[in-house]
Amino acid sequence: MKKIISLSLISLLCSFTAPTMAAKSSGQCEKETSVQKKSRCFDIVIEKVDRELQTWLNSQAFNLEELAIKTGRRAALSMFKRSQNDFIRYRENNCRWQYLAKSPDISASNAYKKCYIILTKNRIKELSQVEAVKIDRY
Repeated sequence: MKKIISLSLISLLCSFTAPTMAAKSSGQCEKETSVQKKSRCFDIVIEKVDRELQTWLNSQAFNLEELAIKTGRRAALSMFKRSQNDFIRYRENNCRWQYLAKSPDISASNAYKKCYIILTKNRIKELSQVEAVKIDRY
């Protein structure tokens, strides 16, 4: 039964990540002619990468909860949650200094958004690699 649930979760992950790949990228947003159009485009990309990140976070948390049930140890799950909180704080501060460096230029908010997208995609890549390692191990 648990293997069926895990396979269903993997199928669900694939269905969520596929549309994100077809979505506009930050590179495509750069081609927009006005600052406002770029900003709206970046907002759409942010929404999609946030959704994809949440899917990977849910998957990893699910796997760590299953591991905690089997082993009785919750340290990995606790540390994973802490690392995600630390990532959010890092992303906010890293992108904020880039915004402040460009401020009061009208493109400052887009610098923040590009930074946000890049760091979020990097986190997704990291989590997807950890997920792949976990699947290979078991």
